[in-house]
Order: sequence, then structure tokens, then C-alpha cells
Amino acid sequence: MPTPEFVLRLREKVGHELLWLTGVTAVVLRRGDRGDEVLLVRRTDNGWLTPVTGIVDPGEEPAIAAVREVLEEADVVAEAEVLSWVRALPPMTYPNGDRSQYLDLVFRCRYVSGEPSPADGENSEAFWWPLDELDALDDLNADMRDRIRQAATGGEVARFERS
Repeated sequence: MPTPEFVLRLREKVGHELLWLTGVTAVVLRRGDRGDEVLLVRRTDNGWLTPVTGIVDPGEEPAIAAVREVLEEADVVAEAEVLSWVRALPPMTYPNGDRSQYLDLVFRCRYVSGEPSPADGENSEAFWWPLDELDALDDLNADMRDRIRQAATGGEVARFERS
């Protein structure tokens, strides 16, 4: 489901007002035939390529949310290994006027099993892509490249933004 039920219930009360939500970016990595690869999905709402992203449900552990989103969206089983990056994203406005701002938690995840497929309708594609060929993808924006690179090369310690 693209918008979680708890967000829809909140929207009934607050309309288009800014919601502060916790989001996850799950950067799933594996060693493939072409070297180190990352799981990418193509979003149906805007056509962009991204790692799997999603919203943490109330009371849900963020690492569990990342793993859940990977299974729901790409039909891949993964294990969260490292919290790689913590940061507040800029506020955004959706086409319907809803406003949200996300605390984004980027997790490096290890591939366990499964063949990527667009499992829940949020994506039109799911596939593995070589890490060293990210710059060849015109529809993977710089922010998503940064999230992938931080997870892939950031080591065992999370990066925190300091402004």
C-alpha cells in the first residue's frame, strides 16, 4: 500500500498540514555476477529509480521496517546490518497538496534470498545493478546515489548531519 493507514487517518484530522514522519531507505547489497550490486526499484508514481524506501509504522523498529519494505516492495529477503546515515530531509509537498518531512534512516542491508520483482504495485521494476555503474543511470538522482554510496562505503558507524 503506497500510503500507510495511520497516515491516512492523520490526514483526516490535519488535512494537508506538515507531518513529521520517520522513513527508511534500505540499501540492499549483494555480490553478484557483475561484482557488488545494489537492489533498485522503479517507482510507479514518478518513474525514478531508488533503493527501497518506506515509512516506519507507529511502534515499529526502524531496522524491521527496512526489511519489511524490501520484502513488500521487491519480494527480496534482506537483513539490516548497519544504520548508515541519519538525517532530516527537506519538507516536501505531494501533488495532492499533502506536506511531509521525513527523518530518513538509511540502512545497509545484506541480501538473503529471493528474485527481485515489483511485488506490491508501488514499483514497476525491481533489479540488481552494479555499484560501480551508478553514474550510468540518468533516472537515479544524486540524493539516492549518495544514500547508496554512504551505505556501501560508510563503514560500521552511522553518518549524522550537523548543521
